[in-house]
Amino acid sequence: MEKIQSYLGWKVDFANPPGAGAFAGPDSVSWRIFKNPIALGIGGVAAVLLEFADARIRSGVWDHSTYPKDPIGRSQRTGMAAMVGVYGPQDAARRVIQGVTNMHARVSGDTPRGDHYKALDPELLDWVSATAGYGFFTAYDRFVAKLTPEDERRYYAEGTPVARLYGVQHPLSCNADFFAQMDKLLPRFEAHPINREFLEIFTNAGRETGAPKSLGKAVACAAVSILPPVVRERLGLGEEYDLKPLARMALKALGAVAERVAPPDAPPVEASKRLGLPGDFLYRSRRAQAELLAKPEFQALQSRA
Repeated sequence: MEKIQSYLGWKVDFANPPGAGAFAGPDSVSWRIFKNPIALGIGGVAAVLLEFADARIRSGVWDHSTYPKDPIGRSQRTGMAAMVGVYGPQDAARRVIQGVTNMHARVSGDTPRGDHYKALDPELLDWVSATAGYGFFTAYDRFVAKLTPEDERRYYAEGTPVARLYGVQHPLSCNADFFAQMDKLLPRFEAHPINREFLEIFTNAGRETGAPKSLGKAVACAAVSILPPVVRERLGLGEEYDLKPLARMALKALGAVAERVAPPDAPPVEASKRLGLPGDFLYRSRRAQAELLAKPEFQALQSRA
């Protein structure tokens, strides 16, 4: 049975309407990366740390969202927004993105040091988009499967239409673009107790999710491990956040399992069905995927979409 997801009051049906295209296709690098919860967990935590390095974003999130009271729920909702942009029908993605933009339009304030911020500041929109793109790509590359320079080019190109809808003026085209943005903002980056509080939230996330505490700690340390060294140093995240070899091995093993096991009703499964593919399409070998995409019945469905 299809599961209809909810985000910001919008009902998102990833399985319908049949044939409705997403902003990326089933053969995309984005569909490959975003199906893996290990990559999303590690990449998502790393992205938040990179965002919180800038006091303007840190204050905006901490003062104007449910993060302090409901960090897990807030993170899950953010993850769902990403899923909609990758797997959802384009009309549904546009509705959700407009909802997010409308919400962000009301967010403004001042940091403790007196710097004014607005959530729709183009510089901040660019950085938030950049941290997510870099975080998910790097986490998949380090903990799931190696990605090629061509994968990198395709991945960022696939994300550009959605980034533009969010108001991003300078979408990434490669990892080098991320580092260029980072270098520009680096003088603003600083250590803050909220960064450690955020990591503690994920270390103890098992209380709410039922996952072992050791997994939360491993994800938090893995996220720190993929931060550029200069950012980790600025944030003061020392050796207590070093990822232990056994934890690294465990995360890679879980990432490998997640590549082959299709969770029932998950957005990648429902989106595949919407496009006339088996629900476990993304969890098959790359060769098997190519054979399915080449079948006349799939080609016919795409021509009618």
